[in-house]
Amino acid sequence: MSNPKVAVWPGKPYPLGATWDGEGVNFALFSEHAERVELCLFDPKGRREIDRVPMRWQTDLIWHCYLPEARPAWLYGYRVYGPNDPKKGLRFNPHKLLLDPYARHIVGAVKWCDALFGYRVGSAREDLSMDRRDSAAAMPKCRVIDGAFSWAEDRPPRTPWHDTVIYELHVKGFTQRNRAIPPHLRGTYAGLGTDPAIEHIKRLGATAVELMPVHVLVDDRHLVERGLRNYWGYNSIGFFAPDMRYSASGFVGEFKSMVKRLHSEGIEVILDVVYNHTAEGNHLGPTLSFRGIDNSAYYRLTPDDPRYYMDFTGCGNTLNMTHPRVLQLIMDSLRYWVQEMHVDGFRFDLAAALARELYEVNQLSAFFDVIHQDPVISQVKLIAEPWDLGAGGYQVGNFPIGWAEWNGKYRDVIRAYWKGEGGLIGELAYRLTGSSDLYEHNGRRPYASINFVTCHDGFTLQDLVSYNGKHNEANLEDNRDGTNDNISWNCGAEGPSEDAHIVALRAQQKRNLVATLLLSQGVPMLLAGDEMGHTQNGNNNPYCQDNELSWLNWDLRSEDRRFFEFVRRLIALRKEHRLFRRRHFFQGRRIRGLKDIIWLNPDGHEMTDEQWNLSFARCLGVFLGGQGIEEYDERGRIITDGDCIIMFNSHHEAIPFTIPLVGQPDGWRVLVDTSVDPPEQANTFVGRHLRAGDIFDLTGRSLVLLYRERKQAVLYGGRAAAEEGFGAAERDLNGGRVAAK
Repeated sequence: MSNPKVAVWPGKPYPLGATWDGEGVNFALFSEHAERVELCLFDPKGRREIDRVPMRWQTDLIWHCYLPEARPAWLYGYRVYGPNDPKKGLRFNPHKLLLDPYARHIVGAVKWCDALFGYRVGSAREDLSMDRRDSAAAMPKCRVIDGAFSWAEDRPPRTPWHDTVIYELHVKGFTQRNRAIPPHLRGTYAGLGTDPAIEHIKRLGATAVELMPVHVLVDDRHLVERGLRNYWGYNSIGFFAPDMRYSASGFVGEFKSMVKRLHSEGIEVILDVVYNHTAEGNHLGPTLSFRGIDNSAYYRLTPDDPRYYMDFTGCGNTLNMTHPRVLQLIMDSLRYWVQEMHVDGFRFDLAAALARELYEVNQLSAFFDVIHQDPVISQVKLIAEPWDLGAGGYQVGNFPIGWAEWNGKYRDVIRAYWKGEGGLIGELAYRLTGSSDLYEHNGRRPYASINFVTCHDGFTLQDLVSYNGKHNEANLEDNRDGTNDNISWNCGAEGPSEDAHIVALRAQQKRNLVATLLLSQGVPMLLAGDEMGHTQNGNNNPYCQDNELSWLNWDLRSEDRRFFEFVRRLIALRKEHRLFRRRHFFQGRRIRGLKDIIWLNPDGHEMTDEQWNLSFARCLGVFLGGQGIEEYDERGRIITDGDCIIMFNSHHEAIPFTIPLVGQPDGWRVLVDTSVDPPEQANTFVGRHLRAGDIFDLTGRSLVLLYRERKQAVLYGGRAAAEEGFGAAERDLNGGRVAAK
């Protein structure tokens, strides 16, 4: 195949990847240490290699050519020649077909066999040898695309951070078992864009979906051999291509149509992206793309023995963010998903690994610098998973301004508090108010804290209150995988129970956890399915369970429907009141006679320094003053609200709580009481009236929210107007029954 069958022109080194210009296709590939590169063309089914085109032109370490006869839908890959010397970090092997790192569409899947490895598997010195078997038949292929798409009037919702409610979901798991979605669309991007899927998200009140990884991924060999798959998807190999396993049509445009449909309903799309490592694993992994294109450029190798990889991710390798071309790859990928696919933000998996310059996580790393100066990426939502598995990798609170973070400290404290552990009220107070101890020091706001109690990684909410230990036997790893530190409590029995007391206690604990989440300052994130009782039978690491263990069950029991209604109405309450979604941290100072925040003991008095440190303390109250928001809306109007008191009691016995005298003595209404299990489709919140000095019997393991409405003057550009503090959410929450005091 040394004489190509198609015309070949020099082409250009930019843009990287395969680019259709309406007349032909330009191909460009970066490789710093390659000696020769061949573009391999395949028949329409990808089964037969029909031509090899030498890429004779090189500019600034980028190999390029132009095929005037090439068209969209052509399938291709690369073979890269160079030294094969693993001890020096060089692993070139032209017998291995390689995926284009910039491929926009990848078809087919890896078919595991020994030919995929660059060395002779099982040989005496393993990866130091060289395997000469051709891997093309076992490899997926890259497809040239025409990126044209009619976006029409699509506009990003641009929901402000403080108004955002994130809903983390898996494209397949969310839609696969929903019988309201047409069968051929279940488990797909198109399915997520259907009316039934969107109606659920909107009815719940979420403003953004955070999609678990949709970049092209590889099912690990050890999973495939055990009849399992990499369901979660944190094993990427293509950073520009949506994985077609979630496509009903097989075309990239389906993902765009999904985004367009979600945007039309005001729902943002955030992608969970995995740029910290690739599916090629450690030195014994397969050669699929980056390793064969330029191993020493793309990966971080150990300086004293570059045969091996620096692994800050626990997945065998770490992408080399100190190399400018690798940094460009990530930036180009991010920009592509914003500009061409119209996504609204990113959640970066193991983001601390991206910030390592040498060994330590560095807030001044090139990665942060280029993100902040980029006019496209800097304007979307950026969320860090602020840790990796390397030394010093736990970086909660240490990311720079412009970034939000998954607040792992919030998760841990809220779980431990409602589990019943004592001595936590001091840290609980920080977490409830936006974690100023973590984020205020460098100028960030409360919305830098992405608050969550559960996420894809770990127990679901139902399992958090049903299991003390993990039950991961289905993963076929003898229950060794997954964390042992779940901070969970089974309420008296491990797993499913028919004991009415245990069932009721679990339901109450779920209400406690979700009410705390939705009444906290910061950005709440819900795990899809938690709002309707999804269980994984105690499996806290179902990364390989692409089955009904992970897929959401839409056949809801009456208790699940009641809990959904509870969550929905709490989100509506949050949206109704800026009191629960402030843009600035509390200052503890007086505004028009009242402090913006007062911490209360059960006697109704302000907390003393000694009381914060009591090891047995499990009860706490907080007054939030609606006059203390001191913000303006888009029309320049001063934003105020009514006042609220939230009372927390994680002790197993009831504690009498005295209603404090703050401002006017009366007008307090009970809006939320988690000790009450409302009847299905009935009024969720109680509506009881209280005044200063009244003793409220705060039930064991419960949360109560009191709200005091007020009539007040609100300035409209200097004009005064009366505004009723009791809004639509309360009228809904109280079933339309608003009693006059």
